[in-house]
Formats: sequence, structure tokens, C-alpha cells
Amino acid sequence: MDNVPTIARLRISPELRMFLPVARRQEWQEVTPDGTSTLGHHVESLGVPLTEVGPMVVNGRGVPPAHQLVPGDVVDVHPVPRPQQLPEEPRFLLDVHLGTLARRLRLLGIDAAYHNDMDDPALVVQANEERRVLLTQDRGLLRRRALWLGAYVRGSAPTDQLRDLLERFAPPLRPWTRCTACNGELLAVRKGEVEPLLAAGTRRSYDVYGRCAVCGQVYWHGAHSGHLEEIVRTARAWTA
Repeated sequence: MDNVPTIARLRISPELRMFLPVARRQEWQEVTPDGTSTLGHHVESLGVPLTEVGPMVVNGRGVPPAHQLVPGDVVDVHPVPRPQQLPEEPRFLLDVHLGTLARRLRLLGIDAAYHNDMDDPALVVQANEERRVLLTQDRGLLRRRALWLGAYVRGSAPTDQLRDLLERFAPPLRPWTRCTACNGELLAVRKGEVEPLLAAGTRRSYDVYGRCAVCGQVYWHGAHSGHLEEIVRTARAWTA
């Protein structure tokens, strides 16, 4: 009887170990099946949000998060496959800490809602109502049961964050079609329609303009277009 197992062993994929506590960041993790807790609960208890988990295989057989472990089980926990398949073209909602990433997504023509004053419950409500993927680096927010779909954004620099999102979701790129300020769609306008809103130097130097259909902001390829063009070129290279 002394050799009867009392624990199950979970092998955590290298891509998911970043979510484990530093002191326990090993390949193999042990959990104690209790007849009540699901496999998904055990994985989240280790620190890994289920939004980041893909296939889970118990003793060589794929199982859902609701599966209940028994002592002696051996589990392989894999990350979400990339690109992640969604039922429709991805639309995003970013939490308050990801404003720069939101602007870069909009520059690429990706639907990216963002508010700098929205709390966690309101974010979940909007994500669910509009079927947007909630992007955050807050693991607690990703573990909210009411959230339909979220994703952890990897990287501290906006460039790294953008690459992570493009590689994970592979959204189609439509640069220069969205307002970076409010996410509205840009419409081509004649110069004469916006001329009263332009500084004299801008009127003399540029002839092609777009205007946001939502907030009315006017756009043209100005002094910062070199930097923005580089972001677009790099994004296209990542997704080629």
C-alpha cells in the first residue's frame, strides 16, 4: 500500500513556465487530486492562466479543462497554438497599461479599443458584449470566470508586445485606415474640406488627407511618418 500514488504530475511546457512562481519554475509540477477540483483549476492554481493554455494531454489522451485528475495521472500542459484560431477576425480591447500598443495596432488598421480610465469589471463587460479579446498583463484579470476570451501580452517594450500579438493572432493588416486616437475608421477627404483646420505650413506641404469618421481628427503623412512607416514595414515583415 505504501507504493500507491497520491499525487498527479503535470509537465509544464517551456512557453508557460514564465507564469510559475520563480522558486517553482520547474518542468514537473505535482498536484493532489481531491475528487472535486478540475484539471483547469489545478493549472491555474500553479499560476498559469487558462487563456494561455492549449492542448492538455492526460496519460496520452487529450482532455478538456473540466477533466478531473486521479492519483498517478501524468499530464502534458501545452501553450495555445500559434496562430490562435478564432471564429472571426480578431478585435481587441486593451487594459489601461497598454496604450502604446493600442495606438500601434490602430496604425496597422487593427480594431483595438482602449480606455485609460476603465476598471477591470467594466473591461470584462465590454470585451464580452463586443466579442473582443481582452489584452492584458494582469493574470488576475485573465482568470475572471466571466471573461469570454483574453490573452496575456508578452514583453515590456511596445515593439515586443506588438510582435507577440501579431504572431499569436495573425490579424490582417490594413495600415493607415484607423484613427490612432479613437480607433475610428479613416475616410479620404478633399483638401478643401479640411483646409480651415490646417496650419499654413501643412496646407502648403501636403495634399492628401484622411479624416476620422468618429472624432473628426485629420491625418496626413507628416513629420513623424518615417517612424510610423518603419513600424508598418516591420509589422509586415513579421507577418509575411
